[in-house]
Amino acid sequence: MAEENKNVVAKELLWYVDNYIVLIDYYDRTISRIAARCVRQGNIALEEYKFYPYVLDVLEEICDTGNYILEHQELYPYVEKRIAGGVEALRKNLAIYQEELTNNQSPDMLRTDPNEAKKLADAMSNFDKAVDPTVGAGMNIDDLMEKLMAENNIAKPTDGEK
Repeated sequence: MAEENKNVVAKELLWYVDNYIVLIDYYDRTISRIAARCVRQGNIALEEYKFYPYVLDVLEEICDTGNYILEHQELYPYVEKRIAGGVEALRKNLAIYQEELTNNQSPDMLRTDPNEAKKLADAMSNFDKAVDPTVGAGMNIDDLMEKLMAENNIAKPTDGEK
């Protein structure tokens, strides 16, 4: 009896596999519907449809759910039963969905790094000023960075922060 319970996966975990399958179907149906809508709106590109960001939201949820499944190997036997091609098909398809999401995210959709300004300043402090591409453009790279940081209310890092 103890051996039987060892292989039991909590239904809360199994939900992720079922949800992944539902999301894939929903994504396919949503793309089909939006494609038809785009044709009716003058054959516009899918990306030009005003509600296209919703597709990216669905893609993000698919990717999050798929990655969660891959992180929980106890779900693999269930994946093998529920998804044609099993875990390998899940990995392959998930990579396609992740690439689609990455290729279509706008800059404002990307998660921001709270240390981004410091990283940018660090990168610029190591910049080879001998090959400054801004020379002759009216402002050198150091002046440009100071101006951009001032416009965005970002304090210039002190020597101790570099």
